[in-house]
Amino acid sequence: MTRFAVLADIIVIVHFCYVAFTVGGEVVILLGGALRWAWVRNLPLRIVHMAAVVLVAVEALAGASCPLTVWEYAFRVRAGQTAEAQVSFVARLVRSIIFYDLPAWVFLAAYVAFAALVALTFAVIVRPALKGSLRRRAGGG
Repeated sequence: MTRFAVLADIIVIVHFCYVAFTVGGEVVILLGGALRWAWVRNLPLRIVHMAAVVLVAVEALAGASCPLTVWEYAFRVRAGQTAEAQVSFVARLVRSIIFYDLPAWVFLAAYVAFAALVALTFAVIVRPALKGSLRRRAGGG
């Protein structure tokens, strides 16, 4: 396997982690709010989560391609991987989880709706704690 193929595989794994953080993060925040987990109200965590989701929605609205996807494909071409069968097993598995063959408008609608859900969660459903209020809520004093 060439270094370009390895770099492409690393990028697709990073891409998967990004998707897992944004989607899984929202699920955990909602669950944590219901179960009264104080740490899901951590303001820096919530700002990073919201920024990650909004970035994807803004890219979609602007018609821009995801840089991670662009870089992965560029490295695959440099590695001579022009067909899915030439991609490593792990990369094929991860790609099957995060990539779907649907019209662009479906992704645009999904990204914008998901960003709206994250914003609603941030502002209303499970609001982040202001500095110091986490300790009081958790019984820390």
